[in-house]
Amino acid sequence: MRVWLWLVDCAAGPRKGNYMYAYFKGILAAKEPDLAIIEVNGIGYNIRISAGTASLLPSVGEEAKLYTYTSVREDAIALYGFLTKDDLDVFKLLIGVNGIGPKGGQSILSVMSPDELRFAILSGDAKMIAKAPGIGSKTAQRIILDMKDRVSLEDTLRADAGEIRADASVSDSVRESVEALTALGYGMTEATRAVKAVKDAEQMAVEDILKASLKHLI
Repeated sequence: MRVWLWLVDCAAGPRKGNYMYAYFKGILAAKEPDLAIIEVNGIGYNIRISAGTASLLPSVGEEAKLYTYTSVREDAIALYGFLTKDDLDVFKLLIGVNGIGPKGGQSILSVMSPDELRFAILSGDAKMIAKAPGIGSKTAQRIILDMKDRVSLEDTLRADAGEIRADASVSDSVRESVEALTALGYGMTEATRAVKAVKDAEQMAVEDILKASLKHLI
């Protein structure tokens, strides 16, 4: 009992569920449409993911990184994983809406990118948001009302670009590849995800990264 209470307390922090783990980086031991297992130092972590995230993860046995949110309930602790920090940040905004839990937030991000969700909110497009499984029109309207003052077009244009530029470990070829894909008309989130899905992108030339990343965009 003491160990369980300690785990819950560590996971909860000042705001319940936000501070247990920032991300996991390790070997992708297994993946399913709704689950990834990442092995870190001999321990396998079950991380709940969307089908969209699963499709962009590398092959089993390769290195993967997922930003995570720790959901703490009385009967369970669960990890929800995302490919980018922007995905995670938008997910946190979603679950701050009354009636939207972690499953609902991930359901929305399984059919919409953060950019698409921001545009839907700013344009008042409840029908687009309601396409997510388990999300009705009333819930979609509530999301728009609650989040319209918390998102902006500036966020949409800069979120993933800022993440790439802020990461000192990201090579120039990766940055240039993302910029090239956006110049071709792909969204910043879409381009970033595709480049991140390329194995050994850091050691590749821009032309090779583009060829490989385009396979994830077709």
